[in-house]
Amino acid sequence: MMRRRLPSIRHPANPGRMRILRDYQYALPEDRGAAVAIGNFDGVHLGHQHVIDQARHRDMPLGLLTFEPHPRQFFAPDSPPFRLMNAEARANRLQKLGVDILYELPFNAALAGLTAEAFAREVLAEGLGVKRVIVGADFCFGKGRAGTVGMLTAFGQDMGFDVDVVPIKHGDLGAISSTNIRLALSEGRPRDAASMLGHWHRIEGPVVHGEKRGRTLGYPTANMGLEGLHLPKLGVYAVIVDVRDGAHPGTYHGVASLGVRPMFGGEVPNLETFLFDFSGDLYGCDLSVALIDYLRPEMKFDGLDALITQMDADSDTARAILKALP
Repeated sequence: MMRRRLPSIRHPANPGRMRILRDYQYALPEDRGAAVAIGNFDGVHLGHQHVIDQARHRDMPLGLLTFEPHPRQFFAPDSPPFRLMNAEARANRLQKLGVDILYELPFNAALAGLTAEAFAREVLAEGLGVKRVIVGADFCFGKGRAGTVGMLTAFGQDMGFDVDVVPIKHGDLGAISSTNIRLALSEGRPRDAASMLGHWHRIEGPVVHGEKRGRTLGYPTANMGLEGLHLPKLGVYAVIVDVRDGAHPGTYHGVASLGVRPMFGGEVPNLETFLFDFSGDLYGCDLSVALIDYLRPEMKFDGLDALITQMDADSDTARAILKALP
């Protein structure tokens, strides 16, 4: 039976572009010989960035090996959404950090069933031909997460690649981890989340059609879905919006409602963003919305006049907060 080849994205003519490889059995010569950081990298927080920095080597391409979907999604598909960013947002962030090759391997039954030794041999040594591997101190790998950093080091000695283990990074709020970032977001503390991320927490994706109710209130919004993502505390936020394509690219200040719209009987959470001093059509455009400050929880008002009055106040508050940013 012929095995289906998974798609890869390559940009060999442009050294500034990150190559993406999605099948370790089809690595080309230019995909081999890298120094590779391994992990899930959900959020690409400061701890992840520290691991990536240790993988930088002037004589080797900078590679990053991760998995899609997240292994937790594979093993517990019915668990509540937990991801801080989707695969596209992660790739965007990694390219900004200067990663040369992203090995984004499909996490499926075949990969999950590899023993630790088989993963080291078939994926790292033979498949990708890595020269150096960098992992965090809590890294586990292989079937049942049985592989430890000590085992990886021993495999590397036998199979021809070096292994560096990076201690867990701590900040003012304790250990920098995706778990602690999710907690900060759940509690409406986006600045604390940003202090661990090293960047604002962003929700990214296309603008979709909504009920278009905001335009009748004087607040036309860009609506985005939140499927598969960890939900920050529901409510209203001061935001910074990057419009990445379309007729109006640029960076804008704004105010956003993240929630279910209790005033109108909504049930599915989404993100509705009003861009200050903006006029134009954003449907289908790719947006990156950074959560800066939590302003207030979702509320149900006695009528539309009260809602508009509160939206005016939210906009004034958000403008003042964003103007004060360095």
